[in-house]
Amino acid sequence: MAGRPEIPDGLIESVSLALEGMDAPFKQNLTSALELEWLEQGDSRLGVTRFECDHNELYRRRRLGIPSGPVTIGINSILEDDEKLFRHTLAHELLHAAGLLEHDGNHAQIVKEVAPSPKLKDSPVLRGMREEVLSSLPERQWICGNCGHSWERRRVTKPDRCPKCARPFKRE
Repeated sequence: MAGRPEIPDGLIESVSLALEGMDAPFKQNLTSALELEWLEQGDSRLGVTRFECDHNELYRRRRLGIPSGPVTIGINSILEDDEKLFRHTLAHELLHAAGLLEHDGNHAQIVKEVAPSPKLKDSPVLRGMREEVLSSLPERQWICGNCGHSWERRRVTKPDRCPKCARPFKRE
């Protein structure tokens, strides 16, 4: 793991631009009181935003328009070699640092515009997470209840149709 994580060029500007006209009380913190660090090995979160003050003080500062103070964004080190997911996760955490604390539709839409989530084929981390989930599931294969055809399970969700008979999938 090399040094501290770094904010990709233009990401803060893109997030700030997307926040124009929105209630983002700590937007000014994105350039001044922000520190990035890697999360500890084994942490299951991809990213986390920590404010130095407690939630009561944070809401008071928000209400009064006072800067939030120092903010630390922790990023999971598994993202070090996955540029697209790193950028997506960091954009998500930057919105929290700017004061969008809820995971609502605005939050998701801004992240989607600024740093869209990578497709599964483009992200080694997402593929690894999928494999981890698949290996923990009891069913290793799908068996069609209509024709009896079986095939290896490569996805987490139930298939819509059987690849052999093309009828709607039902378990045997």
